[in-house]
Order: sequence, then structure tokens, then C-alpha cells
Amino acid sequence: MDDKEVVWLHGELKTPPMSKEARLEAGDLLRQLQWGETLGMPHSRRMSVIGSRCHELRVQDRDVTWRIMYRIDTTEIVIMEVFPKKTQTTPQSVIDNCKQRLAAYDGRKV
Repeated sequence: MDDKEVVWLHGELKTPPMSKEARLEAGDLLRQLQWGETLGMPHSRRMSVIGSRCHELRVQDRDVTWRIMYRIDTTEIVIMEVFPKKTQTTPQSVIDNCKQRLAAYDGRKV
């Protein structure tokens, strides 16, 4: 089985603002997804409010928790957003942006 490609629609993992340790953890979790592994809590949870096969990765950094919003497709891991989460609730603007990015991306796919 081939690794899934990671497709970035928005956001990036960079230092700063993400620490080197958090960036390495995020990279490791994304690699596991590329290999077809299924991640659960505490690293990942479903985000059905965005769409089917949508999830969020949770990466704890020094003083902030990062979220990486993604969807698992047959041959790809689609990254919709990377943001620091400061409250229990995912901001509606993030949910709306993810939905819009996926709709635009799916419209381009052949």
C-alpha cells in the first residue's frame, strides 16, 4: 500500500509559532495517517460537523494546544486548517472555513 499524499489547503507547521517538539509530534501523527493508521483520542477526534471523514489532530505545545483539521480521503490526507485552540469549542469561523475549502477542493478534483 502506498503512503497517502498530504494536501495542504490552508495552514502550515512552522517554527515559530509552533515549537520544534510540537512540530515533530504533528509530523509524526501525520505520517501515521499517511500510512493508513487510525488515530483516536487523545490525538484525534472526529469532526462530523465539518463533514464525513473529517477529524482534528490535537498537538499539545508549551502553552497552547494546536489543532490540525483534516479529512481522510482514499489517497490523500487533506489539511484544511492549522490553528491554536484556546477554548473548548471550535470557533464557528474555523468550521465554516474548513467547509468552504473542502467544497472548493472537491470542485476541482476530477
